[in-house]
Amino acid sequence: MPLRTHELRTSIAVSDIQKAAEFYEGRLGLPVLHSGPSAHITGGSRVYGSGGGPALNVYQSVTAGKTPATLATWYVDDIDQIVDELTSSGVEFVRYDQYEHDAKGITARAGGGRIAWFQDPDGNTFAIEADI
Repeated sequence: MPLRTHELRTSIAVSDIQKAAEFYEGRLGLPVLHSGPSAHITGGSRVYGSGGGPALNVYQSVTAGKTPATLATWYVDDIDQIVDELTSSGVEFVRYDQYEHDAKGITARAGGGRIAWFQDPDGNTFAIEADI
């Protein structure tokens, strides 16, 4: 079977799975689909659902937060509403010097649309994007 026929899931390394769970479950409101070991750490990983299926594997690792790149993006219809909801739950949005951001931390996206970035406790970067 070709690779394109299989489910794809993003994996994110974190330094402390309990602290990460507070963020992903508490602040982002993602549901835990299941948890399991990460290498030799019992309960060291969680699979979170988003968009109706498994989407994000978060696991404890010494490699946590080692990339400044955006690791995953949520594509939403109403970016203002989502940013407001996340902000009210304690998520802080990142502002980059090279972009002009509005008061919420949202900026124009290349090619149209709007984007906002936030980070988890390990500095892993995520984006929220909308076409309008």
